Amino acid sequence: MKQIHLIDVEYQNLLPLTYTRPVSEIRIGITTIFDKWKDALQSNVHYITAIHLQDKYPSNYGDDNLYINSSLLPTPDLIALIDQLADNSQLIKDQQIIAFRCPQQILYDSSLPSLTIHHTDIDLTYIKYPWHIFQCNEKAIQQDIEQATISRSKEINASNTMIGNTDDLYVDPSVDMSAVTLNTKTGPIYIGKNCTIMEGSMLRGPLAICEGAVVKMGTKIYGATTIGPYSKVGGELSNVVIQGFSNKGHDGYLGNAVLGQWCNLGADTNASNLKNNYSNTRVWNYSKRSFLDTQTQFCGLIMGDHSKTGINTMFNTATVVGVSCNIYGGDFPRKFIPSFTWGSSKNFQIHQFKKSIATAKAVMQRRNIALTEQDEAILAAVFDLSASYRTNK
Repeated sequence: MKQIHLIDVEYQNLLPLTYTRPVSEIRIGITTIFDKWKDALQSNVHYITAIHLQDKYPSNYGDDNLYINSSLLPTPDLIALIDQLADNSQLIKDQQIIAFRCPQQILYDSSLPSLTIHHTDIDLTYIKYPWHIFQCNEKAIQQDIEQATISRSKEINASNTMIGNTDDLYVDPSVDMSAVTLNTKTGPIYIGKNCTIMEGSMLRGPLAICEGAVVKMGTKIYGATTIGPYSKVGGELSNVVIQGFSNKGHDGYLGNAVLGQWCNLGADTNASNLKNNYSNTRVWNYSKRSFLDTQTQFCGLIMGDHSKTGINTMFNTATVVGVSCNIYGGDFPRKFIPSFTWGSSKNFQIHQFKKSIATAKAVMQRRNIALTEQDEAILAAVFDLSASYRTNK
């Protein structure tokens, strides 16, 4: 029986988001990449990821293994090509592995056996770097809506203001929403189960608000934005992807950004997404251990899981914050903040592991979710893996 695996070819390039999850567990559009492939293939799918994640995200090899690059979003044309792959062969575009099939058990950092190579020029949506998540989010939202069966209300509360076509509005019947402006002229709006959209909010598509999320009073959201499950947002957001269980609940601007899970931005936290000289942004890249030109003007905050900011925190354009950081103070901190860092721009210290775990447990307990032994082991591994960046910060 053929076993299907999503292999983390771009794991290093997508840090710090992938410190705590496989690449395929990144949310883009409405769902995670993993869920997109599982739904598209109508089959069980497995992970091939970093060693410290394998206990929580295991694989299941067989005599016939199909490996798909986990940075790819599925499309019918891509699936058709992958289905045609013969044993001991691989599919490549522009020297980038798309998929391969062989009996061997391959790890995410393994060398590949000798395989027959097939080239393709098919259009692909490929998530190689963190900024690709928000750049490709509009396309992902549209694809998720087109390929999913979505429950929605036929009518919305009369107190709401609709601009655009109601056929592009997908609101679950359980949503609590009144006195809200919804604009679908620039793209569809999806609002999932048990969401609360408070009065005075202004929502512009393309937009995905996932299950259990809360949009607070007077919030302004521009597309293409995804608010992950059970997140709370307020203030102004534009082209932001929040993975889930994170809060930006107060005034302040966040644009062209990605937040992990269990993050909290204090009141009036603001993050620049455009340099004053309008030049290309440069983002810290863990693989190269240096800053990388994004080839784009717009890039805001990239933040790993369990990180927090105090009130009035300010971030420079294209700042990368690792896992379990606590950042505060009135000045701009440096543009790369290693995982498990505590402090302000003038005084950074190590965020002690036991204290960070105590905070994580308290935060998650508020949502009636426990920090498991697997989760704690992952964070312990991240603490060790990121030590060299704190030493050389």
